[in-house]
Amino acid sequence: MIIDMNYWGKVLKNIIILAISVVAVYLGFKLAVFYMPFLIAFILSLILEPSIRFIMKKIKLKRKTSSIIVFVVAIILIVGLLIWAGITIVSEASDLLGSLNIYFEKAYQLFEKILSRFDFTNLQIPENIMEAIQNSAMNFLGTLTEWIKNALTIAINFLTSVPTIGVYTVVTLLSLYFICVDKVYMIDQLEHHLPKSWVKKIGIHLKEIVKILSGYLKAQLTLVLISFIICLIGLYIFHFMGFNIEYPFLMALLIGFVDLLPIFGSGTFMLPWAVITACMGDYKLALALLILWAIMSVVRQFIEPRIVSGNIGIHPIFTLIAMYTGFKFIGVLGMIVGPIILIILKNIFSTFIDKGVVKSILER
Repeated sequence: MIIDMNYWGKVLKNIIILAISVVAVYLGFKLAVFYMPFLIAFILSLILEPSIRFIMKKIKLKRKTSSIIVFVVAIILIVGLLIWAGITIVSEASDLLGSLNIYFEKAYQLFEKILSRFDFTNLQIPENIMEAIQNSAMNFLGTLTEWIKNALTIAINFLTSVPTIGVYTVVTLLSLYFICVDKVYMIDQLEHHLPKSWVKKIGIHLKEIVKILSGYLKAQLTLVLISFIICLIGLYIFHFMGFNIEYPFLMALLIGFVDLLPIFGSGTFMLPWAVITACMGDYKLALALLILWAIMSVVRQFIEPRIVSGNIGIHPIFTLIAMYTGFKFIGVLGMIVGPIILIILKNIFSTFIDKGVVKSILER
């Protein structure tokens, strides 16, 4: 039997390239988490870039002057919003932290109320099993309460830690300034220090990835921001009307986070909230929540086709797998990051995917 060394050499080369690329993406993700302020600055620079180019084109100013104007306006808006959001989150989170035990009791009473409506005598369920169900419910509620308590404590400690927030903010803002002002210089330096063949190949992939990712992130963030604002206004209106909504900003923030997750939507949180509220006898609030969710859904359906220019070409099942994988690796944040990494991998291995991954590696 003659072994075709050229063929197996090609197969080995493809496998090594595939492995190196996956490792590189994984290390890139780890570095991105470590250098988060610079990543945030880079994403903000992508958002501000059209405004900078618009001023350069219309007013005929140099890039540095245009960048400074856009940067100052953006900083005033960002800092103002962050201060307001930070104060509101700390205030509402502190109140919620002090009331968690009360909500735990209410949740358990609701569970017992629901159980009491069912007649389990006809089902002949043994008493020990019923006790096990009640204990499981208690354990679940206790675990959920503890998780919420830890999350709120971490959020409060982070937001009230002035040195930490200060360092993150200063580094992010300085990075944003330098990226906006000296973008051309940075690209020239990168081309100067890397081989031309590398620059050409990396440039093609990087431009495509930045184009797809920036379009995807801008579209998603715009949709989530619009949903968050509608939800926030609606919840504050309900709050001022006397409905039982004590933490409108925190709830809107939570709904916005859920809405940010691919596949999921605001209804994932708002529908169960309305059902639980109705079970507790507050039918007016349940109806108000359903109306607010309906408004958010209609607005989203109306604006989504205009904001999202195209589909990223990934089936929902693969998006779900990416979310689950991200969750298993780094927790809740991974549910957002997982699909983003999937988009990057899809772009890098587009040739393999279009042709068939195994086929591309093994065919002669």
